[in-house]
Amino acid sequence: MGDESSALIQLGFVGAPFGVRGWVKLRSHTSPPERLLEHSNLQIGREGAWQSYRIEQRGRSGGALTVKLAGVEDRDQAAALRGAQVCVPRADLPQRDDKDFYRADLIGCEVVNLAGIGLGVVQHFVETPAQAVMVVRGERDHWVPAVPQHLRRVDLKARRVVVDWDAAAD
Repeated sequence: MGDESSALIQLGFVGAPFGVRGWVKLRSHTSPPERLLEHSNLQIGREGAWQSYRIEQRGRSGGALTVKLAGVEDRDQAAALRGAQVCVPRADLPQRDDKDFYRADLIGCEVVNLAGIGLGVVQHFVETPAQAVMVVRGERDHWVPAVPQHLRRVDLKARRVVVDWDAAAD
C-alpha cells in the first residue's frame, strides 16, 4: 500500500459477488477469519484509491464470510469491488504484543533463513489460493509462503524475520 494508506492495515480482500443484492464474499487474513467482521466500517480500495464502507449485514456461506456493504446495491456494484483490499485504520486494531504482528509490519524487514543466510528484504505479500506468499527481494526474489511452517521468528524491534527456506529454493 502507498504512503497515503500507511495508517491502514490490510485485513483481507473482496472476493466474488454473493447473490444479486450487493453482497460480497470476503477473504480474511485474520485469525480466526471472523475477526474481520468485528469491524463495522472498512476501507476498501486499490492503488491508493480508498472508500469507506459500512457493513450493513454479516453472514457466512459455505465457509466464506459474506457482507452487505452500504451503497452496494446490486451484483454489478459488488463485482466492481472484486480483488480490492479490505483495510482498517491501525488505530482501530488492538495493540499487539511482541509475538503478534500484522503483515504490514513485516514490509521492509530483513529476512534470513535458519542457516543465517540473508535472503533479502520483505517487499510485499501476494495472495494465492492456498495462502499468502511473502515476496523477499535480495540478489534474487524468493517467494516464501507466509505460514508457520516457514515463518519461524519475527523480531519487529530488530526488523528481522527468520524463515525455514533454502536460499537456493524458488
